[in-house]
Amino acid sequence: MTPRKLVLVVIDGLTPTMLEGSLGDSSTPTLTALADRGTLGRATTTFPSLTPVCLSSIATGAHPDVHEIPHLVWWHRGERRLVEYGSSFGAARAAGLGRTLRDTLVGMNSEHLGKDAVTVFEALADAGVRTAAVNFTAYRGRTRHRPTVPFLVPVLGPERFFFYNLFQSERTGAPLSFRNRAAGSIDAYAAAVGRWLVTRDGFDFLLFYLSDYDYASHAEGPDASSAVLARCDAAVGDLVRAAGGLDAFLERYAVIVLSDHGQTLVTEIARLGDRFRHEPETLVAASNRAAHVYRLGPSAPRARALAERLDGEPSAGVVLFREEGATVARREGVELRLEDASAGTRSSGDAAILDQPDAITRATAALRCPNAGDVVVSASEGWEFEDLGGRHHLGGGSHGSLVAGDSLVPVMTVGLQGAVLGSVVDVAPAVLAHFGVQAPTYAVRTAA
Repeated sequence: MTPRKLVLVVIDGLTPTMLEGSLGDSSTPTLTALADRGTLGRATTTFPSLTPVCLSSIATGAHPDVHEIPHLVWWHRGERRLVEYGSSFGAARAAGLGRTLRDTLVGMNSEHLGKDAVTVFEALADAGVRTAAVNFTAYRGRTRHRPTVPFLVPVLGPERFFFYNLFQSERTGAPLSFRNRAAGSIDAYAAAVGRWLVTRDGFDFLLFYLSDYDYASHAEGPDASSAVLARCDAAVGDLVRAAGGLDAFLERYAVIVLSDHGQTLVTEIARLGDRFRHEPETLVAASNRAAHVYRLGPSAPRARALAERLDGEPSAGVVLFREEGATVARREGVELRLEDASAGTRSSGDAAILDQPDAITRATAALRCPNAGDVVVSASEGWEFEDLGGRHHLGGGSHGSLVAGDSLVPVMTVGLQGAVLGSVVDVAPAVLAHFGVQAPTYAVRTAA
């Protein structure tokens, strides 16, 4: 029996409490109707809980130890330079606008995303399943697409690929995406492309990404952007109407709706690099609510010494590093040590240091990422780290840390038989299973 086609909707930054509290309201008729027809729950994202890391986990079914995207900003050891994916305009300008654009739009997928990771677009294309994506960042696929602007190079993506007007596999008549982001122009572009695709029944699998909610939440704070959530609902509603209404839509498509990460309120700002300004050959890559500290040469302090520099630093909630093959989590001089053993992970120390959702798995995977810093820092509740350009979201929302508010996401499924989505890394295997495609070995796990 041929499975129903599948639409995966990712609403960036949407918290479980915001979605759950909005259901039944007149502003969210489509999401309410989908919830009535399906199941609604919560899942855990990856760490650091930042968009490039989270979307890479959704696309590959892996944490950063496999997909190798460590943060919004990180030190490229091979090229001896910073990679910045656009923490802010100030950060992009500090890193170099041209380099930031290339890293974000081309390099992340063609060079940075792990070679051993397999995206849903690659796996489904290999199985003959037609794939499409709108505005989704971790897009690596099997079809070559030429850019619409001269400063970019061709990329490999899904069969039908639409990315902020910069890559468009076909003419759709959609408006310019960046004409007025604050007013919702990016999601309006996504909605127009989505309508076009559904009207033509132009895919078996569609990854439909809406980014405006996160943008608004950074400015207004978590759970304060009801007007933007209403626009997200309308964008999903456009897909439903293009199919002829909810019954016709669900007869044709199974649906997953989720977020990539949560958000929490920012009340304090830290310049984490100040803690290390006198340390030789040491670099801090910080943004939002997570940071990496890198040893750039042999004269830099060892990882333990760098971690100990953060004792007494109020913004540092959990400080992570590797020592003699073990994962060490440190907070205010107290430690939890995790060592691999034949019967599983053996721990010693204060278990409360990693009592956040799925924290041991996520922290260990973050440290094992080959592009991670020698020390990885999860911010304390309420704190945010200034980025490379000195920008922050004081008074608004942010994310990136291990804490529950940053880490829990809503997940809704309709017509997806037998899927248990306890983590964002369960999404890709569930999509592949829906189409009868074997998931990569690394993606086979027991759901939480």
